Amino acid sequence: MSRTQVVLLLMSVCQLSIMHGQDCPSRQELQSSLRQVHKLLSAHETSYMQSLRTLRKKLNLLQTSAARLPAKPNNVTCPKLEAPANGKKMGKILLPGHEVHFLCDPGYELVGSETRQCKDSLTWSGQQPLCRDINECSSSPCLNGGTCENEVNGFVCLCAKGWAGATCQSPLPTFFITITNTSAATAVGAAGAAGASVPPPATTSPLVRPSHCTHTQGTTHCTCDPGYTISGRDTSVCTDIDECELFHMGQAGRLCLHTCVNTAGGYRCACPVGYNLTRDGRNCKDIDECANRQHNCNQDQLCINTYGGFQCVKVECPRMRNATYVKTTPLRCERNPCPLDNRACSQAPNSVSYHYLAVVSDLSAPRVMFRVSAMRMIGDTLRFSLLGGPRARRHFTVQRSDRQTGQLMLVSPVSGPATLEAEVEMSELERRMLLGRYITKVTIFVSPYDF
Repeated sequence: MSRTQVVLLLMSVCQLSIMHGQDCPSRQELQSSLRQVHKLLSAHETSYMQSLRTLRKKLNLLQTSAARLPAKPNNVTCPKLEAPANGKKMGKILLPGHEVHFLCDPGYELVGSETRQCKDSLTWSGQQPLCRDINECSSSPCLNGGTCENEVNGFVCLCAKGWAGATCQSPLPTFFITITNTSAATAVGAAGAAGASVPPPATTSPLVRPSHCTHTQGTTHCTCDPGYTISGRDTSVCTDIDECELFHMGQAGRLCLHTCVNTAGGYRCACPVGYNLTRDGRNCKDIDECANRQHNCNQDQLCINTYGGFQCVKVECPRMRNATYVKTTPLRCERNPCPLDNRACSQAPNSVSYHYLAVVSDLSAPRVMFRVSAMRMIGDTLRFSLLGGPRARRHFTVQRSDRQTGQLMLVSPVSGPATLEAEVEMSELERRMLLGRYITKVTIFVSPYDF
């Protein structure tokens, strides 16, 4: 600033001071004030230049990434995917970058890709899945010459003569007795030579029946109806066999999968609410209330079938102070574009996905429960981590299975009924600078039963 400019500025300031009833500032005071203004302007200029450099770096990175991607046609989608037979498809949006997920009904196993993503080339990643019936007979569960017949979500053993039980593991007891009785033969006389029946005694309880005895040449031969046996020394009385107690747990399994009810001369199996008895009369099959429309979920809720019941869930996008989200599929929310100067918004998750799993009680561990994968990478590094409190970390951990995939692992068995929640975060970085965060929230419904 020239001497003339300083004088003019000093005169202007002096005039303003006089107008407000104050003394004129000295030249030294004015120069000190000017130096402070220079420092303030320099600090603002430095901050502004730093912001411009950061913005220029991000724009260059986006430009480089965009140059690698093929041109995206307008108003086009990937071909429509159908749900596999005996399975379900979740996800309806067919635009590039969106995913669909596949699940199989109980008793079937998924062959192919569990998740497929619409690529920018308008083709689907992975392979079209199918749901294949699990052949429970492949392990040869039927013992002692029994024949196995495979069923959906189970099997039936046709036992050889003399064997019983869910896997033909228990020998049948002998229901007759032979007694040598010379006095009885003498009393019968000539008629006894041909054989004579002893009249049955009267019985009143359905669990007690008379035996069927014949006398032949001094020998008494007594038999019982099926499901009864002679007990004690009284050969004229047959008592009911408690199959539930006798065959409850054999070498290879239970007589009834859930509850065994003893009946006169036999038994029957019962299932808990939410299950139907299978054709073999021993096993229980889960009822899919969601597929059979036996639920009470409203239009804003999703019906999730569980073992022995169902759950109504409502997926709502997260509410954050510095970012807003919109639902792009029934199970996925994506962040709206952020203003350039809103750093807090850019640090919020780019997307939040919701997934629901149903498992039986006391599932063996360790076991892979869910996989999170990046179909395409913009940065040079992917990081996977487990979010949540101590309860989530007590039951789960996150491991990397390959460069682009992390998997949620169950590390300890869980006894139902219980509901577990875990959040898997996938972070994408370029030279240690965060490019995006993606959250997957997994809710697991654990059945009260182990089937």
